Amino acid sequence: MTTGPKLAVPPGRAGRLWLERRLKVARRGADLLDRKLRILQAELDQRKQAAEQTQQEWERCCADAERLLLRAALLGGQRAIRLAADTGAADVRISYLTTMGVRHPASGTCTIPEPAAWAGFAMAQARQAYRTALEAAVAHSAAAAALRMIAAETAVTRYRLRAVRDRWIPRLEQARAEVIFALDELERADSARLSRAAGVVGPHRRI
Repeated sequence: MTTGPKLAVPPGRAGRLWLERRLKVARRGADLLDRKLRILQAELDQRKQAAEQTQQEWERCCADAERLLLRAALLGGQRAIRLAADTGAADVRISYLTTMGVRHPASGTCTIPEPAAWAGFAMAQARQAYRTALEAAVAHSAAAAALRMIAAETAVTRYRLRAVRDRWIPRLEQARAEVIFALDELERADSARLSRAAGVVGPHRRI
């Protein structure tokens, strides 16, 4: 059973044509939305996998960096850590793609300037590990953002498809059925009037 305000359908056969045109457009729209949803769903599955993989890589790199930093701190002390941290800000750049009208991050790169002072081999290892961890964090951030955007568009597309397929099209079909029924009733009534008129006029012609 469909709900919603009654459609403002033109009277008579014009209303039937009006409804048939809109039904054709609605069914075409449902087909396009269904195709878009299938493409987005496939893309969403890939983005989920990418986000999971980049998260695992990020967590692994962070654990390695923390382990190496602890070893470097034990060997060189706090001064070595301060020297290793004497560097500029990282430069992060994000590239974008568009999938079914959704602009989302595709990948991220991170450029980190070299430190001004040498702080020893252990600290150099820790510093490189943190550089790798930062690059992994940027990659995961891009993957997670893409996942959120694709997931949001997938949900919106699914809602629109249900609205068209489960509500709008049935309303149009019901309205068309009512119009066809009314036209059939009108034709039967006209036929009945013509038959009665023929039955009345016929005997007078024989007199």
